[in-house]
Amino acid sequence: MFRNNLSSSLLSNAVEELTALPGIGRKSALRFALHLLNQPKENVERFSKAIIRMREEIKYCSICNMISDTPICSVCSDNRRDSSLVCVVESIRDVLSIENTGEFKGVYHVLGGIISPMDGVSPSDLSIDSLVNRVESGSVEEVFLALSTTMEGETTSYYIYKKIGRFPIKVSTIARGVGFGDELEFTDEVTLGRSITNRQPFIPVNQ
Repeated sequence: MFRNNLSSSLLSNAVEELTALPGIGRKSALRFALHLLNQPKENVERFSKAIIRMREEIKYCSICNMISDTPICSVCSDNRRDSSLVCVVESIRDVLSIENTGEFKGVYHVLGGIISPMDGVSPSDLSIDSLVNRVESGSVEEVFLALSTTMEGETTSYYIYKKIGRFPIKVSTIARGVGFGDELEFTDEVTLGRSITNRQPFIPVNQ
């Protein structure tokens, strides 16, 4: 429970819910709750409705698994993008990081995580089979593995390479401007952009 002697259990409950958000401590949660309390009722209702609508109505692209308002996302439906170049990422946050660089003109495939036996995440928990299906369709010329350079990311890249290596496509990875152990979400845009532009062939460490 919130340790401060709040005069309202309703305020205390709101603070407790806000602390469930990533990176939000109890002091920040109290500040946010008091800010909302001081807003006009219609503003708070609009805020609440936006969150509820997002949770209830948002979709996942049937092609790449990116969040979308429609069955096919704006990237996959954009004929100006190079649909033969597929960038494989761990999460939606990575898509946003890459898009912010303005350097990538292909399309995406969101895995929904990376292989991590310690966390109970196996290949079957990720959207790897649908990626293989995209490659197998013959429309893909290059798969760009833009996964974090952690041990789990490297393991996932190698697993994917083994699944798609039999197809006549190019398999590339981010240039080493992104150091080993780094996560894309926290890499600065300039470094990430250069790593995308200068991507290199994927060479499995086991070979």
